[in-house]
Amino acid sequence: MNRIKVLNIEFENDIFAYELPAFRGAIAESAGKDHVLFHNHQNNKYLYQYPLIQYKRIGKKPAIICIEDGIDEIHHFFSNKQEGLILGERHYELKIAKLHMNQFVMQVWDKSFHYNLWNWLALNQKNYSEYKNIESEFGKIEFLEKILTGNILSFAKGIGWQLDKELKVRIKEIKQKKIITVKNTKREALSLVFTSNAFLPNYIGLGKNASLGFGMVKEITYGKKSNHGERQL
Repeated sequence: MNRIKVLNIEFENDIFAYELPAFRGAIAESAGKDHVLFHNHQNNKYLYQYPLIQYKRIGKKPAIICIEDGIDEIHHFFSNKQEGLILGERHYELKIAKLHMNQFVMQVWDKSFHYNLWNWLALNQKNYSEYKNIESEFGKIEFLEKILTGNILSFAKGIGWQLDKELKVRIKEIKQKKIITVKNTKREALSLVFTSNAFLPNYIGLGKNASLGFGMVKEITYGKKSNHGERQL
């Protein structure tokens, strides 16, 4: 049975969305550049692996999501005396608002879960033109579903989760499309609702730039608290 631990650290003071890269940079700098999981770079090259430390903005508050080995690594940041961070030209006072450690059973179920997916960077330079050349909306949705399925499989591989059933993914609604700038490149970000028979922990990232808050997942529970595979530690 596949189990993973996820540590969710949410901070008290607001930041702007554009400050999140600076927030990540300040955290990584304080932890030490030799601790690769904080920034996913080695020898000045990006490591193409699922990020086990992710930086989010949840309700205007910055947060750090640590998965498995990322939990062991986060102490390199907190072991240093923290008086605050410098975000651009301003001082950010670092106060923890919430700290949650959970353990999840990762499995594919015989039912579907509903999820919101925010600011998902599904399309790159190569597949963007292919996507735009698809004439029917149904065909475009199918194209995106294949990409999302691949993103979930990449997440599973990154945490050592071996799926024992067929993974099913269906996009139910695209809520928003917007053009954003990521690393000086304009990209189309999608916010949507999808279903899958795979259980996914809240706030994990899927797709490109998942470590920087893009492609953030949140289960839709329709008024009922979900505890599938979850155990608070």
